[in-house]
Amino acid sequence: MKPADLAPASARNGTWFVLMAAVCWGTTGTAQAFAPEGATPLAVGAVRLAVGGMALLLWALLRRSFHSGRPWPLGATLSAAVCMAAYQLCFFAAVDRTGVAAGTVVAIGSAPVLAGLLSWLVNGDTPGWPWAAATLLATLGCALLGLSGGSVTIDPIGILLAIGAGASYAIYVLASKGLVAAQRPEAAMGVVFALGALLLTPLFFWQDFGWLAEARGLAVALHLGLITTALAYALFAEGLTITPVATAVTLTLGEPLTATLLGVLVLRESLNGMALVGMALLLAGLLILAMSARRSVQRIPVAEKAAL
Repeated sequence: MKPADLAPASARNGTWFVLMAAVCWGTTGTAQAFAPEGATPLAVGAVRLAVGGMALLLWALLRRSFHSGRPWPLGATLSAAVCMAAYQLCFFAAVDRTGVAAGTVVAIGSAPVLAGLLSWLVNGDTPGWPWAAATLLATLGCALLGLSGGSVTIDPIGILLAIGAGASYAIYVLASKGLVAAQRPEAAMGVVFALGALLLTPLFFWQDFGWLAEARGLAVALHLGLITTALAYALFAEGLTITPVATAVTLTLGEPLTATLLGVLVLRESLNGMALVGMALLLAGLLILAMSARRSVQRIPVAEKAAL
């Protein structure tokens, strides 16, 4: 079966695949809150990538997804794997230097803008006004959510590292777009994450992983690896087969929205006025993209729809 055979039936379905992936990612912070003491961010990131990579690779093998008969794009594969590993290192280093709020806002907020620019420069794709409006609203909403918690530490190197994380993610998505066009999504993600996990193996020699011996620690590791990595990126890759790069990255801003809602419902966190406005702006941006995808499907002639 070719990758095109597995593509969603419409751009609207691609939007929902990416949004479901963002919801999975949004559970990361809540899961980490239940991790045992001693589980450092770098150790959690390494375990998450290792478990997720093995699960994706096993799933691809079970589905015989490596029998597409198409040449494997090595350049795109290596770029995606290196960028996924670089994202983990840059993001956690940025958070360590400049704090969770500023590091997260700059990393997540810069990714959609950088993805749109890279897609335009590399592929000549023009995102369009709906993307620009949605990205502006969603990024501003993300900033308000991130900065609503209190004081923010501005560290120049930390900010550069956060931008590096955003750029790494944008390049990863751009490379993955070409990869899933040539191979089945589960095979592409399995190889990318397995390679990314291999690149982070040095962390296993100087980080403490004793917390994995606890039942709670193992449960957190499995959730982060299987749900927030394997399932999330499988959904994201499926959606990416038909969703433009710039649109897909902006839709992933549903992650902080999910994380905020879970923080209120599960961790009993409170929201101030700034956070509520941020949630509203974020939701408005995501709705603009969803409605834009719906209108694009409605404009497709009936004969073309039947061919999808």
